[in-house]
Amino acid sequence: MKKTELLVPVGNLETLRYAVFNGADAVYLGYKKFNARMYSNNFTEDELINAVKFCHLYGVKIYITMNTIIFDSETDEFIDTVKFLYEAGVDALIMQDIGMISLVRKIFPNLEIHASTQVHTSNSNTVKYLEKIGVKRVVFARELSLNEINSIDTPLEKEVFIHGALCVSYSGCCLFSAMNGKRSANRGECVASCRLPYKLLENNKEIKTNGDYLLSMKELNSIHDIKDILDSNIDSLKIEGRMKSKEYIGYITSLYRKIIDNYYDKKDLIITDEEIINLKKLFNREFTKGFINNELNNDIVNIKSPNHVGYPLGKVIDINKKYIKIKIDDDLYQEDGIRFVNSNKGFIVNKLYNDKKLLVNKVLKNNICYIDNKINLKTYDLVSKTIDKNLLNKINNLEEKKIKVSFKVEAKLNKHLTITITDGVNSIKKIGNIIEEAKNMPTTEERIISQIKKLGNTPFITSSINIDMDNNIFIQVKEINVLRREVVNELKEMREKTKKEVIINEYKNTSKEKEINNININILVRNEEQLRVALEEKLNNIYVTDFKLYKKYKHLNNIFYRTSRIINNLDFDKEKLLITNLGALSKYSKNNEVVTDYYLNVVNKYSYHLLKENSNIVCLSPEFIPNNYKKYYNAEVILIGRIELMVMKYCPLKYLVNKEKTCKVCRSNNKYYLKDKNNNLYPIVNNKELTHIMHYKNINLLDNIDKYVNLGIKNYRIELFDENSKDTKKIIEQVKEKLWI
Repeated sequence: MKKTELLVPVGNLETLRYAVFNGADAVYLGYKKFNARMYSNNFTEDELINAVKFCHLYGVKIYITMNTIIFDSETDEFIDTVKFLYEAGVDALIMQDIGMISLVRKIFPNLEIHASTQVHTSNSNTVKYLEKIGVKRVVFARELSLNEINSIDTPLEKEVFIHGALCVSYSGCCLFSAMNGKRSANRGECVASCRLPYKLLENNKEIKTNGDYLLSMKELNSIHDIKDILDSNIDSLKIEGRMKSKEYIGYITSLYRKIIDNYYDKKDLIITDEEIINLKKLFNREFTKGFINNELNNDIVNIKSPNHVGYPLGKVIDINKKYIKIKIDDDLYQEDGIRFVNSNKGFIVNKLYNDKKLLVNKVLKNNICYIDNKINLKTYDLVSKTIDKNLLNKINNLEEKKIKVSFKVEAKLNKHLTITITDGVNSIKKIGNIIEEAKNMPTTEERIISQIKKLGNTPFITSSINIDMDNNIFIQVKEINVLRREVVNELKEMREKTKKEVIINEYKNTSKEKEINNININILVRNEEQLRVALEEKLNNIYVTDFKLYKKYKHLNNIFYRTSRIINNLDFDKEKLLITNLGALSKYSKNNEVVTDYYLNVVNKYSYHLLKENSNIVCLSPEFIPNNYKKYYNAEVILIGRIELMVMKYCPLKYLVNKEKTCKVCRSNNKYYLKDKNNNLYPIVNNKELTHIMHYKNINLLDNIDKYVNLGIKNYRIELFDENSKDTKKIIEQVKEKLWI
């Protein structure tokens, strides 16, 4: 029976030891460039080589995150990095950029590629597209339910997240950080805009909410539902946390390892209260079962705090400038970490006093303690424990993992001594000297066993020793030791080496396009008023977001319907479509005229040419940087418009406005916004399927238009939001003037 893989994150070599020794089947980590956690420590070249050897020694697979979008100027360096990782023996790359996936598969045909959750795989058609370009495994969007994942029939391996931090936006669909802070989530530089405070406005009037962190997700915790997941057709269970501590990684790995092993051993899957408490102490923003287990809006987010909330410790019962008096419900030790819940302040307890204000190193639960008021606390607050020093010490008492090996010793008179070692898969045999008859004290079986067992600080432990020997023979102890060391060292080296054949093909992009002379101005409209102006101004492609409006005007032959970002549940034939996800491209491109939207994160020529195989026009990402590649003839650039920053399954309006009752927000004419600390207003666009967060302002690239014209780009888009006919006409005139049309 093939067992489900436990896949664990690591941020450095020390954390790698904790993951492997606590039972990871596979680990994933970042190299120094091109990964989605650029502010993690990540691994240097030497560390990466050592990590591969270490993992393979213990039979653990190692996957490298190369899951960012790649600019044209970086392609050569990216491929050189892939070549280094491939030759180092990594088991797979986790990738986002579809152009780079296609390119890597051509150059390195037997290098395994996993499609990152950043690819935004949320339907079966996307899976089919990824299979077509050579992906081996798909990491599904965290918004999919277990039933939805199980219903997808594919030969590709399936991977899901089971524990850790959640993004509120569909992964790979967030431009919030990039558009506001110029630090791209698609480039591993996210500033966590979703963890910041916001106010909710209805028609410019603030709605009172029981917390300010309106987009902050709870921590995913599937431990109680792991049986259902293991019963499914999922191949790999993934823990999030490449920036988490070694103690966090070690404990969570060991806990899921125990549960998974018990499942396959047909034992009870018991989770103790103490284990859940320990999880809370290590890190939590409160726990959610997640969309994978069909949680609802109010069970997904924690709008009160974006930080580690710990485990309830007690409450403040008295306070002055010098001391804080606390009634504790859990043991408190010196060097524990605490947080005051409502004031959101915390510190390490360096000095701890009992109820008589005497210095102590611990105070047991259900007692009174005093701590120094070094944060000038003034409120009678609740207290939580965020660091449990004793728990950390226990986790740090790390037991080194040992690999079971068997020995066979043949010691026959007048024949060569042979010692063979095997781990059940690999075998090493060494031949010694010819064995002579003993003149004085013969070598005993017990003595041979005693010497063979001396494995010292090697990673091996003896499971059995088979001795086939004659009586009255003599073998030098030194010879036994030498042969033992030789077979052990060779087995270690054999396990560390990669067994995959390295195949590297030469590849040159030969895609050809016929240069286009005419420059087109295209426009996305959201209502009929805007559409009528676009028709009057004789614009080229007109993209419509309302399906009823599309059907009314599609006879005009230049009207395109923008499809859903997530669901491809409609059937189109001989229509004109603006495609917003890879699944829709896979499903609709054969029988329809399609244009791909900026949501597909195209920033390089390889992604551009790959999508061009199935579409007439490829819209470039707002993150695209103009370069020296001058053949983007059929590309499209958004010159002016309101960019979508997030698309979410979570609906803040249903949760915060309708309080999870039957929702009428989508049918109302009210306008809703998120207001940040700088008073910027982000419009919330809601429909029955999804919630969209728009930028607070329009982008405007008119002053840089020459950079795009020089690339040969012939399509320029206006992306409208709530502009009236007058504003729409003014914007069109500005664009025409810049393009000399």
